[in-house]
Amino acid sequence: MLPILPVATPASARLPRWYEYVCLVLGLGFLGLMCLGWTPIAALLNVVMPEDAGRRLGRRVISGGFNAYLRWLEWLGACRFDLDELDTLRAAGPLVLAPNHPCLLDAVMVISRLPDVACIMKASLMDNLFLGGGARLARYIRNKPVLGMAHGAVDDLKRGSLLLVFPEGTRTVRSPINRCQPTTALIARRAKVPVQTLLIETDSAYLSKGWSLFRRPDMPIRYRVRLGARFDPPRDGAEFAAQLERYFADELSRAELVPPPCPAAST
Repeated sequence: MLPILPVATPASARLPRWYEYVCLVLGLGFLGLMCLGWTPIAALLNVVMPEDAGRRLGRRVISGGFNAYLRWLEWLGACRFDLDELDTLRAAGPLVLAPNHPCLLDAVMVISRLPDVACIMKASLMDNLFLGGGARLARYIRNKPVLGMAHGAVDDLKRGSLLLVFPEGTRTVRSPINRCQPTTALIARRAKVPVQTLLIETDSAYLSKGWSLFRRPDMPIRYRVRLGARFDPPRDGAEFAAQLERYFADELSRAELVPPPCPAAST
C-alpha cells in the first residue's frame, strides 16, 4: 500500500524529512515545466499579437500560472499562504507596490493575486530560457538602463497598471530590512501615483539571499502578505527612502512570522 501523503499536516507540525525532499523536487519541477511550456508560445505570440493585447494576455497567464504553482505547494503540504489582503488591490491601480523582499517567492506571491502588474526585472532574467518569453510578452520592464527603466515604469503606470518595485533593490540580508533605495520614490514622483507598501512575513529563510535553489528547507513554510501604509507621491527620493526604511523596520519588528537569519547575513 502506498503511504498517505501528509497534505493536511498542521502548519505547526514538521513534515517528514523524506517528504520534504519530495515536495522540493515536485515544486521546482512543476514550476520549471510550466515556464518551459509557456516560453515558446509566449515568444510566438509576442511577434504576432498587438502590444496591448499581448500585455494583457501575458500578465494574466503569468498571474494564473503563479496562482496554480502556489496552490500546488499548498496541496503538497509544503507551504501555507495567507494572501487574501492582496485581492483588494485588483482594481486599485495605478499604484506603486513596494514590498519588503525576504525571498525569491515574493514577486510570485504578489503577482499570483494581481493579474495586471508590471514587474521590474533584472535584464539577465528577461533573456532567461525559463522566464524571458513570458516576461517580454507581458511587457515587464528591464532594470537597465536606469533611464529606460524609469520611463517604462512611468508609462505603464499611466496606463493604469500596478507596478511592483522592491525598495531594497535585492533580497533582505540585514534584519529586518536593507537600506531602501530612492528608485521607488523617483518613479512614484514622476508618475504622480501613491506608493502602497506590502509587508511580507515568513517563518523560514528558504530562498533568501545565499540560499541554494536545491537546498531543502524545513516544511511546512508559512507566508503572509498584508497591506501596509499608503503614501502620497513623494517629493524627495532620499528622504522618502529613509522614511520607508523606518516604516518597514517598525512594522516588521512586530511581525507574527519571523525568519531565522538568512545565509548571506552570516557569511
